[in-house]
Amino acid sequence: MKPVDFAALALVIIGALNWGLWAAFKFDLVATLLGDYSILARIVYALVAVSAVVLIARLPSFAKMKAA
Repeated sequence: MKPVDFAALALVIIGALNWGLWAAFKFDLVATLLGDYSILARIVYALVAVSAVVLIARLPSFAKMKAA
């Protein structure tokens, strides 16, 4: 796994856990740590979204790796 893939996966996992906390407890960990609507929180949210797009684009290559 390339470093970019690993970073993207880590960010998507962080985003998924944050959504899970929001769904279960209405608790936004990113906003709590970085401030509501702060520029840093918005950057983290944007990086999570970009990471998801990167992983979606890489899905075919991950499928080939598993098949090999």
